[in-house]
Amino acid sequence: MPLYEYECFLCRVRFERIQPATADPVRVCPKCGGAVRRLLGTPALQFKGSGWYVTDYGGGRSRGTTSVSNGNGSGKPDGAASEKDAGAADPD
Repeated sequence: MPLYEYECFLCRVRFERIQPATADPVRVCPKCGGAVRRLLGTPALQFKGSGWYVTDYGGGRSRGTTSVSNGNGSGKPDGAASEKDAGAADPD
């Protein structure tokens, strides 16, 4: 539930209430009975866990680029020769 901050128009006291977002705002100061207004504040942001979304909830996928395997075990497309293979000539 969100934490809302209020300020009284008469006595200028500030107080906080934890309320559901659907609840009506507080209208009366608990100290003097005067009218209050809800203040805008920065929302509370809390990071939990050891990492960020990519590392925590990535579904086991690896980071970075993905390579497509063609089944030959080399990680290269079919027909691609390595530099070592390109220099060797078939003596026949």
